[in-house]
Amino acid sequence: MAADLFIGLMSGTSLDGVDGVLADFSGGRIAVQAYATAEFPVALRAELMALNTPGDNELHRAALAGNGLARAYAGVVHQLLADSGIAAGAIAAIGAHGQTVRHRPLEFDEAGYTLQLNNPSLLAELTGIDVVGDFRSRDLAAGGQGAPLVPAFHRALFARADETVAVLNIGGISNLSLLPPTNAPEGALVLGFDCGPGNALMDHWCQTYQGQPFDRGGQWAATGRVMPELLDLLLADAYFAKAPPKSTGRDLFNPTWLAAQLGTTAMDPADVQATLTELTARACAADVRSHGKDSRLLIVCGGGALNDHLLGRLRALLPGVEVVASTDHGLPPQQVEAAAFAWLARATMRREAGNLASVTGARGARVLGAIYPA
Repeated sequence: MAADLFIGLMSGTSLDGVDGVLADFSGGRIAVQAYATAEFPVALRAELMALNTPGDNELHRAALAGNGLARAYAGVVHQLLADSGIAAGAIAAIGAHGQTVRHRPLEFDEAGYTLQLNNPSLLAELTGIDVVGDFRSRDLAAGGQGAPLVPAFHRALFARADETVAVLNIGGISNLSLLPPTNAPEGALVLGFDCGPGNALMDHWCQTYQGQPFDRGGQWAATGRVMPELLDLLLADAYFAKAPPKSTGRDLFNPTWLAAQLGTTAMDPADVQATLTELTARACAADVRSHGKDSRLLIVCGGGALNDHLLGRLRALLPGVEVVASTDHGLPPQQVEAAAFAWLARATMRREAGNLASVTGARGARVLGAIYPA
């Protein structure tokens, strides 16, 4: 059987860099042939972070940041090709999501907007491979949130014949997919939505007070004490009470939001870190209990799956639910989202729908993305 090769690239709201996979979809299954990751250059990461909030000369800066991102993506693509020994000409397409810096669906007018910085034309030029980008805007045009897009891939990868499976991706933002049994009666719908902050606030706090990009294994949070009053204040944000479909990002859950909640009262930084970790755990667990009552398996992916303290809190909050990292069910945690965009690029090239209206709230299934030929 001929290989069916696609590359998927993901740089998420954690802003820690680029994950890439080279995947073969031959035979109706996914086989990762290579995985590569690269940190962002310091200046590019700082600029991408800054562009999440309004500032001077944004159009100029955003265009140059998109160029820098395309070059970072190209470096990962070349690493994947070198590691796998596969030529660029054998790759059908690259799925390159871009870097989300604004996400305001259904606001301001009937559609709102979502903005992912990228330069797919430059990426196609640098790699000699067709590129699929701009995955979210088609769903917005059809009245949807444009996010999350990974539940369709989660269904293809993780769904089981005889039980509901919950999949929790914890990147900068956390999102939940609820996958009904594949043998369920017709009409059983996949659900998916953003729960709220994932690692974004924890990473910010850790970088500020520990000088580290993230709290490795949640070790620092484990030394702190959860502050009930602060936790209640954080959980009182209206987003947590919103019914799906819903999606969010750094537009809401950012350092400015956190500073407003903290006020001027002196707090032990380790206690704040413990409370931020508990915020992510509580929000995610509450959504599993509310919307996935019959699920007895929660598969966790994304960088948050490597936070042992966070996973321990999820297990404590979800008695009777098996909470496991995605490694045990098909792919390591940091490969899942990149693989999802390889899968979505394949769907685009085949003119197949990539969204799920039951997840995003769109008026129906749509072919996502724009193709930039090499």
